[in-house]
Amino acid sequence: MKLSVLIPVYNEQRTLREIVGRVLAQQIPGVDEMEVVIVDDASTDQSPEIIRELHRSHPDIIHPILLEENQGKGNAIHTAIQAASGDLGIIQDADLEYDPADYAVVLRPIIAGEADVVYGSRFADREQRRVLYFRHTLANRFLTFVSNWFTDLNLTDMETCYKAFRLQVAKTIPIRSRGFGIEPELTAKFAKRNLRIFEVPISYRGRTYAEGKKITWKDGVKALWIIVKYWVIDDMFKGDYAQKNLIDMEAAPKYSEWTLARTRPYMGELLLEIGSGIGNNVRILMQYTHVIATEIDPVYLQVLRNAYLNTPGVNVREWDATQPPPPDFPQPDTILCSNVIEHIEDDQVLITNADQVLKPGGRMIFIVPRGKKLYSTLDEAIGHCRRYDSETLRKLFEDLGYEIQELFTLNKIGVIGWWYRGKIAKQKTIGRFGLKVFNVLVPVLRLIDPLLPWPGLSLVIVVKKPPEEEIEINHD
Repeated sequence: MKLSVLIPVYNEQRTLREIVGRVLAQQIPGVDEMEVVIVDDASTDQSPEIIRELHRSHPDIIHPILLEENQGKGNAIHTAIQAASGDLGIIQDADLEYDPADYAVVLRPIIAGEADVVYGSRFADREQRRVLYFRHTLANRFLTFVSNWFTDLNLTDMETCYKAFRLQVAKTIPIRSRGFGIEPELTAKFAKRNLRIFEVPISYRGRTYAEGKKITWKDGVKALWIIVKYWVIDDMFKGDYAQKNLIDMEAAPKYSEWTLARTRPYMGELLLEIGSGIGNNVRILMQYTHVIATEIDPVYLQVLRNAYLNTPGVNVREWDATQPPPPDFPQPDTILCSNVIEHIEDDQVLITNADQVLKPGGRMIFIVPRGKKLYSTLDEAIGHCRRYDSETLRKLFEDLGYEIQELFTLNKIGVIGWWYRGKIAKQKTIGRFGLKVFNVLVPVLRLIDPLLPWPGLSLVIVVKKPPEEEIEINHD
């Protein structure tokens, strides 16, 4: 693997040569190549000259970026992440508070395939520590506590510099904070992305303000604001990801849990999901079955592969279900297709190809939007070709000889909201706030759903493929 060491610099002429020398001296098991990306944030001392000198000495390893305007540590780290080319990244301050000798410990869970992100904790058990500011330590612990409260993590040191991560994941996370607010911002976004986060103890030799320490109580106040801000705002993906409707659906995980819990009795030992998107369902399904997550969109595939790299029981495969499966494609005993076929002009082709993959006697579970008369501006905006009624959906499977085991609807209250937003208000998006409110109400909606007299917004069908002997008879 290749490691990218990301060093933000602002007026660190006293320690810069020393810390870079220590970084270059590291021999890390599992890392066979290293680059050092140094971003100077418009220093007013001799730091830029030292960086140029270091680059001349190690032109193939040290990559300097010299900013003309001071924009803050957060911007410098964001710049370094985007410029880095490694498999792994770790943030390294340009002072001597953090020791690169800890790299092997910090990176080990990622190299082993167990983690996506690792925090080096100054407060976890370790051999020794420098005794310094009590109030500063108390503030760090308080900020970590508040961050943990909103992210539901159990970190011991959110504000640590040593954050290591798989770079392909970090590159997809937007970093908005210019200054020290990057620490709580990254933590909030790592948590919301459901990344595998580990924490390991590290050594720490803190410095005094006389020695160049820059963070102040004002940065602590800003951190509190950022913790709350990114609890409310779901700004987890950058670039093309931000345009995807599936990102919004992450705001309503309880609805996905409701739907999948209702169909769980029909799921076997190996489930293939057609159109897994960014993995909203996979995180639930992997709790009780092995999952083959399939996608065709390269953006979604990258998200899935990043999210489930080395995850036991999850296999990410590229497959366009409107095309016949490749010869070596695995045969599941269950196929799930949730809110996909309404986007496809010829939905029968997808079902026919899914039939080629499914084992004889296996089941398909399809979830589609119900109600042809409910088709509205919302459907048009998210690319629905149609909505379904029971008879139309039933016929798609009966023509293949499948047995209809169950056909039902869910989310009856949702009909009212969809009708108003799409038919009356002519809206083109539900919005994350609306989905969050809906998510909070799901436990109540599950209780009252059976009591309401009209059909729901979602239509769910469970069908069973004939056993092998019946298929042979039909072919004869």
